[in-house]
Amino acid sequence: MPAERRIKIASDVDIVAARQSGREVAAILSFSSSDLTVIAAAISELARNIYAYAGTGEIVVSLEERNGRRGVRVVARDDGPGVADIALALEDGYSTSGSLGLGLPGVRRLMDEFEIQSEPGKGTVVTLWKWAR
Repeated sequence: MPAERRIKIASDVDIVAARQSGREVAAILSFSSSDLTVIAAAISELARNIYAYAGTGEIVVSLEERNGRRGVRVVARDDGPGVADIALALEDGYSTSGSLGLGLPGVRRLMDEFEIQSEPGKGTVVTLWKWAR
């Protein structure tokens, strides 16, 4: 099995495929079943955001080693409308779609490291890491 998976996001079915790919790549490092669920949930949220806000994009899941630690890196990338105010988007309860506004803040809490880069009109890149214990 390849240690990197690229999943194009353009439909609901792709969200499920991204979740499953994330679980499969993370399983290579023998993450616990609860960590596999956490990783899949974070991927699902990011893929859903791509589909809902940008229409299309991709999720890349790969293994990474840094400073003697091994883990999974998830990159969610789209060329959508971007996030106008990142700080606001990371606040619990903030939503532009009428949802509960727990998506990005929840993803940040689930994973060990979280980065987001976005420019209005040019898209968004969210990068996550979960380190094996």
